[in-house]
Amino acid sequence: MHRIESSCRLAVVLLFSMALSACSQDNSSESKDQATAPAVSEETPAPMSVADSPEVIVLGGIDDVEAWLKAENWWGEDADGGPVSAPHILITGIGPQWQENAQKIPVSDKKQAFYRFMLPLVLHANEMVETRREALLRARNDVQAGGSLSAEELEQIKKAMVLLRVGNEEEAGALTADSAEIPRILDDLIYRFDVIPPGLALGQSAYESGWGTSRFAVQGNSLFGQWTFGGDGIAPEQQRKHLGDYGIAAFEWPFDSVRGYFINLMSHPAYEELRKIRAELRAAGKPISSLALADGLARYSERGQEYVDDLKGIIRVNNFDKADDAVFRDEPVRFIVMRATSEEAEETRRKIEEMRANGQIAEIVERMRLE
Repeated sequence: MHRIESSCRLAVVLLFSMALSACSQDNSSESKDQATAPAVSEETPAPMSVADSPEVIVLGGIDDVEAWLKAENWWGEDADGGPVSAPHILITGIGPQWQENAQKIPVSDKKQAFYRFMLPLVLHANEMVETRREALLRARNDVQAGGSLSAEELEQIKKAMVLLRVGNEEEAGALTADSAEIPRILDDLIYRFDVIPPGLALGQSAYESGWGTSRFAVQGNSLFGQWTFGGDGIAPEQQRKHLGDYGIAAFEWPFDSVRGYFINLMSHPAYEELRKIRAELRAAGKPISSLALADGLARYSERGQEYVDDLKGIIRVNNFDKADDAVFRDEPVRFIVMRATSEEAEETRRKIEEMRANGQIAEIVERMRLE
């Protein structure tokens, strides 16, 4: 995970005009009273060329945001009755202007905007999960057929073991391609490495972040109320001393918060019931639905079943479960940067073009670990 110090937390991301790497450092976090797994250790991607760097859309003010959403046909309910088709856009930060503007617009518009910017983050995370799951399934098929793991496959399995708490670093380091433990480890990884229904993530993020308006969302892109200990994170206004020196984990990017949430649900012992429900649905050939998996989250909050009931109510009332089948439109990924005014937006666009030309945008995108 990435944490940003309070002096480096930005109002809404000055994403491509600030040296954010100077502000961040690795940090493992906890969700409620449950610890998340360590951050994904990714391979260093091949350098992205300037020409290949993605489009960055800069929006200035709520009117600009609404106009862009409508122009993209990404506002209001989908009328065709088919699966939700989402643009492949990733918002790069949450800031105080959203907190302020959300109080000035109709509640329905606030919810729609949050939904439209949140869903693509979840879909992107599920794409990453599916890619890794498919690689694990191929490896298991090869092993069952009498084949052996490649050096690259073994390395990825070692990293996944630590990431998803299947084994510690010492056990992973000692693992060999001919180990008798490989089949068991692959089974366990495949069981854990599976999708999270988008409706569930939407419901929890809306609940935990107040539709993206909470202090933790604004100051640290924190969307799921994940905890961190040891003096890190954002201090709650009312610290419950009996629970220890905890804070709310802050993230460099909103997608980092989504990534941490996924890892948490896939790895922590507290959410074994969720994983069991998901595996049973998959084995029975049934849809992996948000309402079904919500029943496995009684330990996400100290409120237990009351939390689950409230979460399911949010999912139902806002029709979030219709997002469970959502898909990306066939288009390349784009990034959204939001500024407070049209003047600030224009200045940011100018800076972005400068940074595109000198390769800084490509470097930042690689640092976001989206592959």
